[in-house]
Amino acid sequence: MIKEFENSEIDSIMDIWLKTTIDAHYFIPEYYWTERYNVVKEEYLPGSTTFVYKEHGTVKGFISVLDNSFIGALFVLEAQQRKGIGRKLLDYCKSFYPEMELAVYADNKPAIDFYTKNGFVIKKEQNNEDSGFVEYIMYFNAMQE
Repeated sequence: MIKEFENSEIDSIMDIWLKTTIDAHYFIPEYYWTERYNVVKEEYLPGSTTFVYKEHGTVKGFISVLDNSFIGALFVLEAQQRKGIGRKLLDYCKSFYPEMELAVYADNKPAIDFYTKNGFVIKKEQNNEDSGFVEYIMYFNAMQE
């Protein structure tokens, strides 16, 4: 079931975020992410619209959208990946947001493949201003699907 996140789910979401982001971004030192934990929890999540995917009372994934168009986070528990949860979350957002963008690190090939498979195209390449690593800005437009 997909629904808007509730404050009582923040610890589950942050647990998914920290574990999954460290694994997915193996090329960036772990401390980079642990130093950003509180910013994500206290500033980013409250400022975004976040939807969770829950089964049997357990949060298995989430997606966060800023400014009605920018996907700032899409993470699924590692044990639940490749089961369609990420696609379901993305499709759910597509029903609300006909145009979306996101930033994905160029070294995160599985994520780039996932987004490409789901209708996103690379719009530009740039250096991430915080980490300095190369990232792609990817774009989705429902009218071009």
